[in-house]
Amino acid sequence: MAKILKEPSRTFGEYLLIPNLTTKDCIVENVNLSTPLVRFQKGETPDLHLNIPFASAIMQSISDNNMAVALAKNGGISFIYCSQTIEEEAEMVRKAKKYKAGFVISDSNLTEDQTLADVLELKQKKGHNTMAVTDNGKAHGKLKGIITGRDYRTSRDPLDKKVKDFMTPIDKLITGREGITLSEANDIIWENKLNSLPIINDAGELVYMVFRKDYADDKQNPNSLLDEQKRYIVGAGINSRDYKERVPALLEAGADILCIDSSEGFSEWQSDTISYIKSTFGEQVKVGAGNVVDKEGFLFLAKAGADFIKVGIGGGSICITREQKGIGRGQASAVMDVAAARDEYFEKTGIYVPICSDGGIVQDYHITLALAMGADFVMLGRYFARFDESPTDKVKFGNGYVKEYWGEGSGRARNWQRYDMGGKKGLQFEEGVDSYVPYAGSLDDGLGITIHKIKSTMCNCGAKTINELQKTSRLCLVSSTSLSEGSAHDVILKNQ
Repeated sequence: MAKILKEPSRTFGEYLLIPNLTTKDCIVENVNLSTPLVRFQKGETPDLHLNIPFASAIMQSISDNNMAVALAKNGGISFIYCSQTIEEEAEMVRKAKKYKAGFVISDSNLTEDQTLADVLELKQKKGHNTMAVTDNGKAHGKLKGIITGRDYRTSRDPLDKKVKDFMTPIDKLITGREGITLSEANDIIWENKLNSLPIINDAGELVYMVFRKDYADDKQNPNSLLDEQKRYIVGAGINSRDYKERVPALLEAGADILCIDSSEGFSEWQSDTISYIKSTFGEQVKVGAGNVVDKEGFLFLAKAGADFIKVGIGGGSICITREQKGIGRGQASAVMDVAAARDEYFEKTGIYVPICSDGGIVQDYHITLALAMGADFVMLGRYFARFDESPTDKVKFGNGYVKEYWGEGSGRARNWQRYDMGGKKGLQFEEGVDSYVPYAGSLDDGLGITIHKIKSTMCNCGAKTINELQKTSRLCLVSSTSLSEGSAHDVILKNQ
């Protein structure tokens, strides 16, 4: 008969942390959230690490080049989604790697023949007041002019007014030349009282935009995850089908690390993919794998050469794998089991393979629980889908706004390579849903609050590093009554 595990499948919501002694030096400012991203030998340091334990999910609705830059700026990493053509994904990687701290590739672009109506539509979609006017309407076209909110008045100007009739033309603009330093660009901005400075090449083509606010932001982000050339670290998703064509293109585009995107990683397809990458490009090319939920799955991928391993099946907010296939495991149980296997593997081999908790995060404190249970970092979908930096549209809903969010296993994504086990194509079924999430504004603000919560909780546990949290944490199971007790109760809330 089937082997039955006696331990229940538990979720993060079933646990609470027990406080430890908080020493006087255990304050938020002293908490260090750096964590290894890839495997390393005992006594050595990993080739890649994260400054905060956050990765964005490998999803169409989450991880494009804009999210990659925004998250790396804060010290985390994005893996650009692979459910697109090889050329499209490589171009996203290229865009993210071209983005130097403080230098922005324009994502709000128009042609001279477009109208005020197009300007307003683009402003609504992107949320930006400054737009570049190029000969082809693309980010790197020949610069013709700039539009800001000062160039038009919706109360006076007709909606069919041509862009060329109210933009600030190139001959009236102050520009910088390609190769200029961020400090030099900032001097021009301040000397001329500008809000933005277009950077053009010798052919007059737009290369970057430098904004007054972005220079300040860059100075305020000491945790930025950068390579040796001061470019942001960028990850890229791959699958176990077209990897022989996709991987070389992504590496050529500048990807710093790869990750196999699959709902189930305990497979020979993944070991074949890892083997190809390591034998073809060497150990310097890093690749994560997964997902797994137990010791056996972890050991399989660790021995195959995975540089980190994702944990979790069916725990995502829009994932329906469990109800469709009856396969998976509660995320807390999965993380603790795999973390124990990782520690045992480290003791036996001297090789530490980081694990990533992927899914199951409902509340911010669940991230801290995942770290305490042994995860080196977490991968989040719904969490990042809410922010301005995700690639989906912001939609008016009731009295507020929402953002679109869909799973890779949904009919909308049609990312069948992630789930494909063979069989007739007409028999494919969905393992994800199409949905909305409440709009939450800027990533910087939202992530900043979450990080403060994590650090504060770690102080309550007497830990100043993730490693200390894992070694000294005490956790207890909670009852349904305990959960009820832990939220506002027996009061009349003012906002209801």
